[in-house]
Amino acid sequence: GMMTVTEELSRGSLATAGSLITRPEILGKALLKGGTEEQKKKWLPKLATGEVFNAVAVTEPNYGSDVAGMSVTADKVDGGWVINGVKTWCTFAGYADVLLVLARTEKDPGLKHKGLSILLAEKPRDKGHKFSHTQEGGGKVEGSAIPTIGYRGMHSFEVNFDNYFVPDENLVGGEEGRGKGFYMQMAGFAGGRLQTAARANGVMQAALEAAVRYANERKVFGKEIGKYQISLWKIARMAMIVQASRQYSLHVAKLMDKGEGSMEATLVKFYASKISEWVTREAMQIHGGMGYAEEYAVSRYFVDARVFSIFEGAEEVMALRVCARELLSNALKS
Repeated sequence: GMMTVTEELSRGSLATAGSLITRPEILGKALLKGGTEEQKKKWLPKLATGEVFNAVAVTEPNYGSDVAGMSVTADKVDGGWVINGVKTWCTFAGYADVLLVLARTEKDPGLKHKGLSILLAEKPRDKGHKFSHTQEGGGKVEGSAIPTIGYRGMHSFEVNFDNYFVPDENLVGGEEGRGKGFYMQMAGFAGGRLQTAARANGVMQAALEAAVRYANERKVFGKEIGKYQISLWKIARMAMIVQASRQYSLHVAKLMDKGEGSMEATLVKFYASKISEWVTREAMQIHGGMGYAEEYAVSRYFVDARVFSIFEGAEEVMALRVCARELLSNALKS
């Protein structure tokens, strides 16, 4: 069900799909994996109904997929923690009521990813491209949206924390959760990668439909371009790829429903992301010069598709550090 909803939302608007699906799942899965019962009761129903809107603050200017090296800190103070440092590519940070912040709570550098914890930093909603909030105690969080070539409805922010206070009750997992934030957020990221495949499928489907419509309307040398063999070949190949990617994604979704398929989610994200660039390019090519015009949605599909290979794990990291490593490990075990 989630895959179908995600694909259909993405077919209409990639930004809408991203706002309603991915971020709540990442926080929800993290809470289910390591949150206290009180935290689950407080946050999960509100996330499900949309009463609370969350953003994910994991990536840093110098650390993206290299989560273990992250440097944003959370220092213990009376009654809670204060967060300091900069996060980036924090999508919908302005509008969010709460930020999932992956921060370093344990100062021993040798702990690497085992020194990270998740804190839930609450803030007021803001609809602008910039926001700033100062707490009564002087702590401050502010952010600015990053201009992008595509994915226009999804405003990703650079967020600066300056002694921003988070109460003890918002340390996910409580004391038991200290140093376990990496594992909690990874539980959500696997689902996020599968959703990225569904989002890519939705954008590909929209591009295919746009190409078919245009091919039936546009005439060149006295007949519709859809009647030329080269156009028919392009459209048939696009349809084949979209259907194959969709079925692959649904297969992985069934695995994940059984608590399996983490590596497969990475593989299908890798595949769908890469192939969506080709499908949207072909759809743009069928449109000819008008495919390069902003007035035609196919130009949006093309630039939107480019982001899939970058967010939710860059394709190079996914291929080398996740897929290849696990494949080799399984081969050695067998």
